[in-house]
Amino acid sequence: MPLYSFIARRLLQMIPTLVFILIVTFVLIRLLPGDPASAMLGDRARDADVARINASLGIDQPLIVQFFYFVERVFTGDFGNSISLKTPVITLIFQRLPVTLTLIGMAAVIALLLAVPLAFLAALRREKAIDTVIRGTFQVGLSMPVFYIGILLLTLFAANLKWFPVGGYGDTLGSKFYHLLLPAFTLALSFAAVLMRNLRAAIIGVINAEYVDFARSKGLRARLILIRHVLRNALISTITLFGLQIGSLLGGGVITETVFAVPGAGRLMIDSIYGRDYPVLQGLTIALAILVSLTFLITDIVQAWLDPRIAR
Repeated sequence: MPLYSFIARRLLQMIPTLVFILIVTFVLIRLLPGDPASAMLGDRARDADVARINASLGIDQPLIVQFFYFVERVFTGDFGNSISLKTPVITLIFQRLPVTLTLIGMAAVIALLLAVPLAFLAALRREKAIDTVIRGTFQVGLSMPVFYIGILLLTLFAANLKWFPVGGYGDTLGSKFYHLLLPAFTLALSFAAVLMRNLRAAIIGVINAEYVDFARSKGLRARLILIRHVLRNALISTITLFGLQIGSLLGGGVITETVFAVPGAGRLMIDSIYGRDYPVLQGLTIALAILVSLTFLITDIVQAWLDPRIAR
C-alpha cells in the first residue's frame, strides 16, 4: 500500500509540472526572433503579406488570447497543422517520435550493457591496472562532444570500413535497427561513462557495509551476495542518475540525428526552429516533456521498489 500511495502522490505532483511546462513552452517559442510568415516568404516578404499570414495563424492576437487558445487545443489533443509541411502536428509526432524513442532506447540498453559489468569489474579490482584502463577509456569518451564522437565513428565505420550505412533510416524492422546501431552507440558512450563512474563508486561504498559482511559470515555464495545485496543497493543512486540523464540523452539525440541524417523528432525540431514553425515546436516540446516526466515517475517507482523507505 505505501508504494501505491507513493505513486498517487507522484502523479498529483506531475500536474503543476505539466502546467509549468505549457507556460514555459509557449513563452520561449514566442521569444524566438522573427515570425513564421517572414520565414515562409523569405527576404522579399512584404509587410502586407506578413500581416495577412500572421492573422490567418492567429499570431496577431494578444499573447494571453493565444495562450488560452493554445492550452485549449493541447487538452483536446489538437496541436494544429505544421506551417511549413502543411501536415497535422500530431501526425508528424507519431511519425517521427518512434524513431527518436527507438534510438534513445537502443542507446540506453547499450549504455547499461557497457556500464554495469565494467563498473563491477572496476570496483572489484579498484586501483589495479584494469580499473585504471576502464576509467581512462570512459573518461576519453566523456570528454569529447557527442557530435565529434559521431563524426569519428561515421568516418571510420561507415565511410572507410563501410560496416554501417552513412545515414538515413531503413524500411524493414531489421534495417531500421541496423541504421540506428551506430548513432545509438554514439549516444551510449558518454552515457555509459557517467553510469559506470557512479555505479563503481556506489559498489565500492556498499561492498564493505556491515550487512554485506554479515551475509559473507552466513556463508552465502559470492555471486548471490553481489546480486542480492551489493547490486540492489548500489543501483539506487545509479537509477536516479539514469532518469536524470534521459533529458540529456534526448538533447544529444537531436545532434546525433542531425549528424547521421536520422529522420527523428530531433531533426524535425531543428528544421522547425529554422522555419519558425510554432505548432510543431510546441507539439514536440510538450511531447518530449511529458516523456521525460514519465521517465522520472518510473525512476521514482523503481527506486521505491528497491528501497521501500523511499515510499514512506
